Amino acid sequence: MPYIHIKVTDENVTNEQKRALIQGATNLMVKVLNKDPKTTFVVIDEVHTDNWGIGYKQVSEIRKLSD
Repeated sequence: MPYIHIKVTDENVTNEQKRALIQGATNLMVKVLNKDPKTTFVVIDEVHTDNWGIGYKQVSEIRKLSD
């Protein structure tokens, strides 16, 4: 029973994109490991950019600098 945990920043990820992630991750488990999609779990967490850091900075800071 595979469990796939996807974390993304909460920057307007649409339901369509989430469906595509779930389908794609499930399909990968089916193709690579021959897992049953009915028992493959996918969880998507959206993390606020203040709570995600890259190279000493919050993603929210990095986004402000790139505007």
